[in-house]
Amino acid sequence: MKILLSNDDGYSAPGLNILAEHIAKIADITVVAPERNRSGASNSLTLDRPLSVKKAANGFFYVNGTPTDCVHIALTGLMDTMPDMVISGINDGANMGDDTIYSGTVAAAMEGYLLGIPSIAVSMSQHNSTNFETAAKVAVELIQHYQKNGFSTPTLLNVNVPDIPYEALQGRTVTRLGKRHKAEPVVQLKTPRNETVYWVGAAGQPNDGGPGTDFYAVANQQVSISPIQVDLTCHAQLNDIKQWLSS
Repeated sequence: MKILLSNDDGYSAPGLNILAEHIAKIADITVVAPERNRSGASNSLTLDRPLSVKKAANGFFYVNGTPTDCVHIALTGLMDTMPDMVISGINDGANMGDDTIYSGTVAAAMEGYLLGIPSIAVSMSQHNSTNFETAAKVAVELIQHYQKNGFSTPTLLNVNVPDIPYEALQGRTVTRLGKRHKAEPVVQLKTPRNETVYWVGAAGQPNDGGPGTDFYAVANQQVSISPIQVDLTCHAQLNDIKQWLSS
């Protein structure tokens, strides 16, 4: 089995290195990741300049672009053969609920999915995580399960893993995305030149985080597995908008 690995924390990130170490034991891996942290890059493609691809001493390829750039370049020219799966992660921090819209980790997996390859985004439940091994083992389990039972339709999975030892996990559960409250206010600071600068505020706490959501699963020490899609159409409102236009 051939697997493409990527992330949004950069090619030297511990999560990616631990993931590669584990998956290399069961599959032929190619790693193509950003040269630096590109968290929050979402699905952006770099179209205003050429991109370069370099190879690190450990064999990883790194790109001076976004996570989406990395996967797109890998699948449309860098790799000789298409992989069987794309795995993105392990992200140092959660990608639950509304986070998935901004996430470079999810975007990297989504690019694989858009190009017709089953893809999985893997994230830890919090920043400064210490249990990347747990998520790596979960990723290996999912890959092995896929090998035995392939998906019947094109599939994109968003996986969030509690930052606890593997033995402490309370199971794996299929979830929907929850929703957060609005973000915290921006943080204003003054530079030495007396210029005002702004840091984007922290994400809000869950607003919709009850049973069945990714937030609830992780809070209860379960691995959250959410099948997600690219179609942003609000199908429930199609007739409403048709009537609105004709009124």
